[in-house]
Amino acid sequence: MRRTNSGVSLVVVLLVVYATLVLFTLAGKSVSSTTGIDVVCDSQQDCRAAATTRQEERNNYNDNNNNNNMQAGRQLATFGGGCFWGMEKWYRKEFPKLKSAAVGYLGGSIANPTYKLVCTGATGHAEVIQVEFDPSEVKYRDLVTYFFRIHDPTTLNRQGGDVGTQYRSAIFYHSQEQKEEAEHVKNEMQETRYEGRPIVTEITEATTFYPAEDYHQQYLEKNEGGYCIHKP
Repeated sequence: MRRTNSGVSLVVVLLVVYATLVLFTLAGKSVSSTTGIDVVCDSQQDCRAAATTRQEERNNYNDNNNNNNMQAGRQLATFGGGCFWGMEKWYRKEFPKLKSAAVGYLGGSIANPTYKLVCTGATGHAEVIQVEFDPSEVKYRDLVTYFFRIHDPTTLNRQGGDVGTQYRSAIFYHSQEQKEEAEHVKNEMQETRYEGRPIVTEITEATTFYPAEDYHQQYLEKNEGGYCIHKP
């Protein structure tokens, strides 16, 4: 019995020491949980400042990249086809005349989603790439056709080993003309490239685009050999 009690006492002491070390490690650290923006900081004041900065970055992106504020004649195109790292890599490589490209989240039910939240599947957002282009230099039809080439549009909520609604195949249109063109190309691809394998790509009107965290932008350019399941 003495041995048993001594063993229990030792375990208790070790747990107390461990808990104390954890508390000291985390002392002074705060995480913003009310803004929907991931920040880890030394105080609530720092958290608010960091979250505000992140929100301003997102607001500036959307202010500069919507159909009302873009230069005359330019358009947006938005696609979801699995992990957005590979989508961005190949679109940038295939269409060097794009005016801009960014990865982010679209199609969900809450504002300012974070990567961690989107990965739970609870927000309803898809990982997407949004590009700005000049139709005199890049045709929307070519962007849509390429979309059907570099991912598998016949797998529901899945690309390779990535499973979840955030990886769904989706085209988010920004005008009635884009919607009609996307539907036309989808039908063509069903007949010529995916015969016998029903395409499950959704074609939905674009809502607010939330740029992903900075480390996701041009990820594969910064991390050569990083994870990519897309093939041109």
